[in-house]
Amino acid sequence: MKKMRLFFCFLMFITLALAGCGSQEQQQPQTKAEPVKLTISAAASLQDAAAELKDTYQKQHSEVEITYNFAASGPLQKQIEEGASVDMFISAGKKQMDALADKGLLIDESRVNLLSNELVLIAGQDSKLAGFDGLTGADVKKIGIGTPETVPAGSYAKEALTSLQLWDKLQSKLVPASDVRQVLTYVETGNTDAGLVYRSDAIAGKNIKIVAAAPADSHKPIEYPMALIKSTKHQKEIGDFAAFLQSDTAGAVFEKYGFITKK
Repeated sequence: MKKMRLFFCFLMFITLALAGCGSQEQQQPQTKAEPVKLTISAAASLQDAAAELKDTYQKQHSEVEITYNFAASGPLQKQIEEGASVDMFISAGKKQMDALADKGLLIDESRVNLLSNELVLIAGQDSKLAGFDGLTGADVKKIGIGTPETVPAGSYAKEALTSLQLWDKLQSKLVPASDVRQVLTYVETGNTDAGLVYRSDAIAGKNIKIVAAAPADSHKPIEYPMALIKSTKHQKEIGDFAAFLQSDTAGAVFEKYGFITKK
């Protein structure tokens, strides 16, 4: 009888011990999964709108972490061609996206024309410049322009000035810039008397004004194509973000920053 009581006590001890271990295991905090890191190469003119959209998206999708690489579309194209780790490209020009498509670097079915924009002439807030014709005047000594070969805004600017028969007349005044935001900075700081930028950049500018918009037929249509890069390792996650950028919610943000959405 005494042995039986000892045996039951032993069983009770083992049961309680195991229950305690199980309780401790349940109390152990679970390791949180690392977020999926997405890298998006985007035209410099997108940075203000893109920053807000990133914050909005990450609040709803904590499982992803978005990093932007902003620059002129030409250098971004070259980086992707050279193997840079990029999940999505948003260009400010069709030419750069076409080049990547020709080399088989895009998921072709993911390509869409996300946005459009307007090319405008800007000057300092106190400038007396009244239009494109005034660029030839003595008061305008320097004009900021994106380098046409690598900056889509610069390419559109060259087309517009050529169409207006001003390109050859203004050669000595042109100051090339590495991207459209640098053109904006030139005008904001007074390093140039005028500049050609997108309307979305002008809205973000300080102490500047829009003098005139380039005639729509003076340059090719301004397009912002978006596509996923074929080498992405996160096709589902980056595809979900691409869908968000085409949503009405994202469209309202883009429009707030001066872009024209594709409806």
